[in-house]
Amino acid sequence: MKPIKIAIGALVAYTAIVVVFESLLGHYQPQNEGTLIITTIDQAGQPKDRVLSKIEYNDALYVAANHWPRAWYREVLRSSQAQVTIAGERQAYQVVPVAGEEHDNLEKARPLGLAIRLLTGFPPRYFVKLVPLG
Repeated sequence: MKPIKIAIGALVAYTAIVVVFESLLGHYQPQNEGTLIITTIDQAGQPKDRVLSKIEYNDALYVAANHWPRAWYREVLRSSQAQVTIAGERQAYQVVPVAGEEHDNLEKARPLGLAIRLLTGFPPRYFVKLVPLG
């Protein structure tokens, strides 16, 4: 019975670490030259800004849903458009889900390290391509 209690305790502790890490990351949303701000519209019609890492690959711009909290991802899929701010410049983009070979190539080109995967609880990773409008 003791090994089961230890395993349950370890699982609870690990889950708490993931929740705290994800919550702090979402709250502070650190920005640098490798990030962009994506503005989506939630179901209530309110704009929501999120800081995401930008991925530049084969002369195209992508972002990835790497974490369990991914409301922004569902919102851009629902609307297929978003406002994106890069280095202070705001522009409208069409959002295109990425799948198949393109997804696999992005995963190989920009893999996540074990440490970040551990801290985020091994969520599935989804990419979207940002295509400038106009």
